[in-house]
Amino acid sequence: MTQRTHLKLLVAFIGFISIFFSTNIWASKQTTLDTVQHTAERHVEQLINVPERGELKLTAASLDSRLRLSECSEPLNSTIPGKQSLTGNVTVLIRCSPENWQVYVPVRVQLLLPRVVAATPLARGLVLNASHLSVKLVESRFQRGIVFDQPAEIIGSKVKRTVNMGEAVQGNDICLVCRNDAVMIKAGNGGLNIITNGTALSDGALGEQIRVQNTKSKRIIDGIVSAVGEVTVNY
Repeated sequence: MTQRTHLKLLVAFIGFISIFFSTNIWASKQTTLDTVQHTAERHVEQLINVPERGELKLTAASLDSRLRLSECSEPLNSTIPGKQSLTGNVTVLIRCSPENWQVYVPVRVQLLLPRVVAATPLARGLVLNASHLSVKLVESRFQRGIVFDQPAEIIGSKVKRTVNMGEAVQGNDICLVCRNDAVMIKAGNGGLNIITNGTALSDGALGEQIRVQNTKSKRIIDGIVSAVGEVTVNY
């Protein structure tokens, strides 16, 4: 071979070796970044108790590929600094003591729980039936007040304010007992239960105290809304 041919082969060989090592270095760096993200997600996952019918979604933020994180010779250490709520975004601190580096990793937390939602737009004054409702997983941090996970809990109740299709139906959106409704009054003390009829004097959501009038005695008493059209009084 000529000297020029040898030179070309040498240049090509050096180029191949450079590409080979740079590719391996990039792959090793990417593996380390992936491990850091996975470690952050796992740390948060271990701290959250997911209900049986719930679902947890965790997404670690993408890390800057320019970070110089060498492969750790020991298992990574993970902590959540400060007092952080495990909802929304949580920042996890990942440390590698032997190689003396650390990085903060934001993790998006989505805890989804089954909730009764509007299957169609619900107008004010509508009396709910099964066709108006469905159940879907809703992110828990957006839920406030009284919520429901079974349509049967609120079928027969009346809509107090408009609920858009797909939105969770909350306690203050409906009245399980509405003013002037005929209601069943359940009165109990220990093992003795008395059931009588009455009239609601105000609207009431689940668990709220309202005033009702006994149909027979005309006596006005306070009771707790316990179901659709039902008020419980404890003596």
